[in-house]
Amino acid sequence: MSLKKNIIANYVSQLYVTGIGILLLPLYIKYMGPEAYGLVGFFAMLQAWFALMDLGLTPTISRETARYYGGSMGALAYRRLFRALSSIFIVIALIGGAVLWLLASSIASKWLKVDSIPITDVVFAVRIMAISVALRWMTGLYRGVVTGCEQLVWLSVVNIVIATLRFFGVFVSMWLWGFTPLVFFVHQFVVAILELLVLYFKASFSLPSKASLAEAIGFSFSPIKSVLKFSLAIAFTSSIWVLVTQTDKLILSGILPLAEYGYFTMAVLVASGIMIISSPISSSIMPRMARLHAEGKHRELLNVYRNATQLVSVLCGSAAIVIAFFSEALLFVWTADRELAKKTSSILTLYVIGNGFLAVSAFPYYLQYAKGNLRYHLIGNAVMAVVLIPSIIVAATYFGAVGAGYVWLIVNVLYLISWAGYVHHKLEPSLHAKWLLSDIFTVAVAPALTVYGLKYLVDIYYTSTNRFSELLLIITVSLLTLSIAVLSSRYTRVGLYRFISSKVKNV
Repeated sequence: MSLKKNIIANYVSQLYVTGIGILLLPLYIKYMGPEAYGLVGFFAMLQAWFALMDLGLTPTISRETARYYGGSMGALAYRRLFRALSSIFIVIALIGGAVLWLLASSIASKWLKVDSIPITDVVFAVRIMAISVALRWMTGLYRGVVTGCEQLVWLSVVNIVIATLRFFGVFVSMWLWGFTPLVFFVHQFVVAILELLVLYFKASFSLPSKASLAEAIGFSFSPIKSVLKFSLAIAFTSSIWVLVTQTDKLILSGILPLAEYGYFTMAVLVASGIMIISSPISSSIMPRMARLHAEGKHRELLNVYRNATQLVSVLCGSAAIVIAFFSEALLFVWTADRELAKKTSSILTLYVIGNGFLAVSAFPYYLQYAKGNLRYHLIGNAVMAVVLIPSIIVAATYFGAVGAGYVWLIVNVLYLISWAGYVHHKLEPSLHAKWLLSDIFTVAVAPALTVYGLKYLVDIYYTSTNRFSELLLIITVSLLTLSIAVLSSRYTRVGLYRFISSKVKNV
């Protein structure tokens, strides 16, 4: 399967999953109420915090699967590793789900600021969340296998089907049995079971058959020793990632009333679309880069790295710039609530710009992942956590969501400028200046200046209270910004030229 097809398939599924989640969110708030949607946001945060228990196992099985298909690992060794990791996944899922189940009463009565929902219903909802989170986390093992063998088109189709059941299907369930949190979370539980079964069977068929093995698989944790250093490094950095990206949400879930927390979650969800845009590219290039490194193809690896950086700069940069400058208009078009848009636009602006910087500053991690050495990433994230976590705690406690947003933006800018350069200096000494200037800055500066000028003109000459006209304005600005970004990138500009040339030749 070609890298381009994998990236396209990932984008189709990610855009679909993200799109319906965002587009349907106002309907959740309308029919369930903002307080009930606050529980949905809390559910999403729990899933993120559950990743602390991953221990680096998901990216490890993905990388080892890529190495197996690249010929760097034997079938028997791979099957033994998979069996050992499967056992660990099951144990952790049981422990994590049980802990959340037991803490449900305390979370409902002492942490969440509930107003109108009965506490008994909140306790039941949190317990269903506990089981659902454990089940969805288990799918990480099987997703890792499917991703590692680059069956991403199939995985994209499954993601679309599951998302349809999760987002659209829940309205059918709530229409039949009531628009309550209980119906919502029971529906999510059923979908989580289905998702786990589908991925389990696909991963099982992707493994080398037992008949082809020279010996019995047996059972032992010894196969993990060879990947333990890599797994623990990822586990540490993944834990820090959860801490730095979810601490604000955890703190605010205990500070804000549940209804206000629902609105905050809404703004952050839109901002998270930037990372979702970059996710298909990263999930496609990481196994490819790992395979190229295993095959000793250093130049090809760097080409993939730099081209992917430009692609992320084009797509994520364009989206972040437009959302940042037109955050209030976007929220108004989305929710039809002008007052809500005014209250949450500043939060959205800060988080979306921060996520834009984060999307490109993640690339040095991909390079280290491919080479199997995450030492610098581990150190950098530890330093970032030491700076970010206490800053967010103070800012969120005294200044609420806006304070947390400012901290998020500033720290991500500093990380890109300082630590990414240090990592490149250690791994690829001549890369950083070209990467930063040619692959990021050159791509983003023209679109940013263009949108700034357009926003200035709109504020002076354009006045509208009509959602449709503002939607047309946002679409027009988005297409113009994306076009300028495509032409500003050498990689996408050449690709566009080749595409047009091929079409002209066929005429």
